[in-house]
Amino acid sequence: MFEGLPIFANAAAFAAAAAIVWFAGTRLARYADAIAKQTGIGQAVIGMLLLGSVTSLPELAVATTATLQGAPALSVNDVLGSAAINVVILALADAAIGRRDPLTGVVASPTVLLQGVLGMVSMALLVAPSLAGDRLLFGLGGWSWMLAATYLVGLVLVSRSHAEQAWQPQQAKPEGGDDDKQPQQEGGLRGLVLRSAAAGAVILVAGYVLAETGRALAEQTGLGTSFFGAVVLGASTSLPEISTVLAAVKLRRYSMAVGEIFGTNMFNVAIVVLVDALHPGKPVLLEAGPFSSFAALVALVLTAVYLCGILERRDRVVLRMGVDSLAVLVLYAAGLAVLYTLK
Repeated sequence: MFEGLPIFANAAAFAAAAAIVWFAGTRLARYADAIAKQTGIGQAVIGMLLLGSVTSLPELAVATTATLQGAPALSVNDVLGSAAINVVILALADAAIGRRDPLTGVVASPTVLLQGVLGMVSMALLVAPSLAGDRLLFGLGGWSWMLAATYLVGLVLVSRSHAEQAWQPQQAKPEGGDDDKQPQQEGGLRGLVLRSAAAGAVILVAGYVLAETGRALAEQTGLGTSFFGAVVLGASTSLPEISTVLAAVKLRRYSMAVGEIFGTNMFNVAIVVLVDALHPGKPVLLEAGPFSSFAALVALVLTAVYLCGILERRDRVVLRMGVDSLAVLVLYAAGLAVLYTLK
């Protein structure tokens, strides 16, 4: 559909879809905050279950569309590129806080740590096929079955976690602000759920346009599906995460912001299972090759850096952000350089 259009038309459609995704993602963060208040669900959990799943709809649209059209590598590289970019988004949020304490110094939710560790386990499983090989088992690669099991177990662990009651860091800084005392302005719970569903539908449709125009631009620019999928398309489908995280930080819902990123990455990795199911032939992770494996390692390392920052909690601020955020930016730039050589 978009392959026959000139490059400037695809670029315009790509930009328009990205703007729509940004607007819908910003509204979604407000709805999620209101739902958390009315239901009593923790910020980290609502960030994972609601924001994490809904803001992953563009990646889902890309994966489904590209795989059915014979470009599974674009699907996998978009998912993994988005996972790395999502962690980089936390550095942007850190700089946007505008306070003396870094982001990892104000996140006091043990559930966030659980989400981060589960995401790292999933990323490690993505690397395994390129090292140990893979075989089809009932239509899926063996490692894809393990990815699916890890995601489902992770959902149960997070939703039933009692970590918040089990322990809390000493001298934890309170989240939230004066807006907690204001009357609820977003309406009843049913209305909030309906608005969230509408925002999700908008993100899904715009994500489809991103997928189609992105695939056309990958061919027209000559960047190839590997590098374009991991960087340009990965960044565009991460726009919902950027808008919702920045909105959450503005509301001082720091655990929600970090929980959304870690939850989104868990969901994104699970999308690989869908790609494997839709793609005929050998396991898709074997076809993706070293490029995808290294992209997964980049996301894993970036996640580990933030987990260290949350646990250490004495990070100092440099250039308006924590040292861990600065380290994430440097490591991501180095990772991009290596990925470009692998494209």
